[in-house]
Order: sequence, then structure tokens, then C-alpha cells
Amino acid sequence: MKNFTDSVRQAGIALRDLFEPTPLQKNDHLSARYGAEIWLKREDLTPVRSYKLRGAFNAMRKLGAEGGHFVCASAGNHAQGMAYACRHFGARGTIFMPVTTPRQKIDKTRIFGGDAIEIVLKGDYFDQTLAAAQEFAASTGATFLSPFDDPDIIEGQATVGLEILEQLGGAPDLIILPVGGGGLAAGITTLFSELAPDTRAEFAEPDGGASLRAALEQGQQVSLPAVDNFVDGAAVARIGDLPFAALKRFLPQQVHLAPEDRICATMLDMLNVEGIVLEPAGALSIDVLQDLPDLRGKRIVCVCSGGNFDFERLPEVKERAQRFSGLKRYFILRMPQRPGALRDFLELLGPEDDISRFEYLKKSARNFGTVLIGIETTSPANIQSLCARLDAAGLGYRDITLDPILSEFLI
Repeated sequence: MKNFTDSVRQAGIALRDLFEPTPLQKNDHLSARYGAEIWLKREDLTPVRSYKLRGAFNAMRKLGAEGGHFVCASAGNHAQGMAYACRHFGARGTIFMPVTTPRQKIDKTRIFGGDAIEIVLKGDYFDQTLAAAQEFAASTGATFLSPFDDPDIIEGQATVGLEILEQLGGAPDLIILPVGGGGLAAGITTLFSELAPDTRAEFAEPDGGASLRAALEQGQQVSLPAVDNFVDGAAVARIGDLPFAALKRFLPQQVHLAPEDRICATMLDMLNVEGIVLEPAGALSIDVLQDLPDLRGKRIVCVCSGGNFDFERLPEVKERAQRFSGLKRYFILRMPQRPGALRDFLELLGPEDDISRFEYLKKSARNFGTVLIGIETTSPANIQSLCARLDAAGLGYRDITLDPILSEFLI
């Protein structure tokens, strides 16, 4: 343990060649909402807008990176962190990314790495990309850099915790850590076990990628049969070997699952109220605050792990947030095929109800037409009132908002 803490301190000193400590900011908005003293560790403000640079830099530094050749597989933050470190050290980097990686992420990785890196697009799914990267490393003798399952990576990520303690001037009562592969959480909790043993740790995972919760429930690592990739910075099917060894002492109840649609509402809240741009994984620790009891009066740190958000996704984020908040609903209506039927329906809408989508799905029926309709409003209660009026009017309808198959196919 002592060696780990000393090594983290050395990593923190070396990191100052790249950037100053990221801000630890007290957030008045969240503090007032929860009656607590809530601080945000802004890892979205590193040079690559995520904490991943710390681990990549530390691992490459300890391996003697200058003139070396490094390989990784990543669709986002780890790729950008390694690319930045390669350029800093004058090392070569080969970065494998899925063919489906958004162009914005590819371009940013290329900007950070410049001439020091080569990007190889391989595989439709990350597992295929990872296999190709590992095969390339084995055949060329290059060093494969894992995003989280490496002791030096974990040590580098732990510098986040060291900065928190220094900036706060002491230990918080509670720290909330996002979990994907587990490197960040493993590093910080290992460090805190010596330097801040009284600090309680709670963890946040996306509901569609809860590999740590599953492993703690089973008492061993498990591979999730399916993963929702919306929270792409934390959607991992299997917690890392080394991270699980460090995290297996915690209880499943300490891992809180954040629904993907609710994360969208949290992202919009932070953007609209605070002007803070967070990617889905970066909003995890803030999102689960609402699931934690007994926060009042506590000093709490939420680690905002990244801010690499493509604003082309903003309409999707807004849509999902509205659905979660009950402010947007999609219905399939059976509407009579007669003059005035549409006018009769419009008169059922409340003063705050707005039609955002209207589409005939079947126009061949003689007596009735099937209509897809989207309603936006200002309060969930308005939707309940509208449904009551539809029932009273005898209009047949089906709410498909939360039906994953129909909503994906029709919306």
C-alpha cells in the first residue's frame, strides 16, 4: 500500500509536465438541491477532456516511452489520451478504433497525436477491434496499453484522488466514482484506503452496463450478455481483472445504476443550469446523487470523468430526457376516417400540449386510420389529463413511448 501511494505521488509530480491539477469546484446548484456540500472534480477539463490521459501518460512514462511503439484499442477517451502522450514523449502509437466510430472522435484523436500516431479502423464491434489490436501488438512487438487492466494505468488514474485531497484540504465524507472498466475507481479507492480511510465510497454504473454490480453480486467477474452502448465511456461488459481485485471488498448496494434516459436529463440540467458540458459517462456520479440517502450536511465529491460530447447527439439526449421526465409521449391512435375527426382530437389537447409528431401509419382502412402522434408538454400531469380525455372520448390509443421495439422502429 505504501509503495502504491508513493508511486501515485510520483505520477502526480510527473503529470505537471502536461497540465495543472484539474479544478475541484463547489457546486452551489447541486449543494442547494441536496442540502449538502457538493464538489465536482472536473476531469472534463484535462487537455483531452477526460481522466484517461493520466493513466496512459503514467504507463508510458514508466516504460520509457521515448522511441517506443504503443498500441491500444479504443473508440474514444483512451485513444485520445494515448495519442496525446505519444506526441509528448515522441513515441509511436497505433490506435485501433471500430469502423463505426464517429468521425468527430477519429478527428480529435488525430489532432492530439499528430504525426506520432496511426489510426486503424477495424471491426464493427469493440471486441473485434480489441482482438485486432492485441494481435498486431503480438506480431510487431509493440506494447499494448490496456485502458484499465494495467497497474500503471490504475496508478495514474489514482492521481485524481491525490489532487482531491490536496485541493479539499482534507478528506470528504463521501466520494462518488463512475465505473466502466474500473481503473479509476480501483485507483482512487486504493489510495483512499490509506490516506482517507473514513471516506465512504459509492459507485455509479450505467443501467445497461453494470458489470461491477453483477460481479459483486456473483462474487466473481461475469461477462454481461448484452450492453447498452449509449454511455460509451462506461459501457463495459466485464470489469477488469485488476480493478475487480481492488473493488471486490465493496458491497453490491454501493453500486448505483443510472438509467440511460435519466442520465440524459442530468446532462441537460448541467448544461442548461451550469454551462457544464458532460458526456454520458461524465454525468454518472452526479446522476446517482438522487439515489443516495442521508446526504444532508455531508461533504461530497463527484468525479466528472469526461466531457467529450458530440453536439450532434444533443437532439437524441433532449428526446431521451423528455421521455424520462414524462414531458414527451408517443401514442398510436385509432382515428375515425370522417370529416372533423382531426379537429375533435385537437380540441382534446390542453393549453400546454404541443404536437411534435403526426404521421398516418395506415391510410387504406375505410373507417379508421392509424396515427402516430408525439405530444410535448410542460408537466407529466398534463399527459395524465390528456389520457383521461382520450378515454372519455372513446378514442383508442396505445402509449409506445417506453416500448423499445415499437419506439425504435417508428420513432
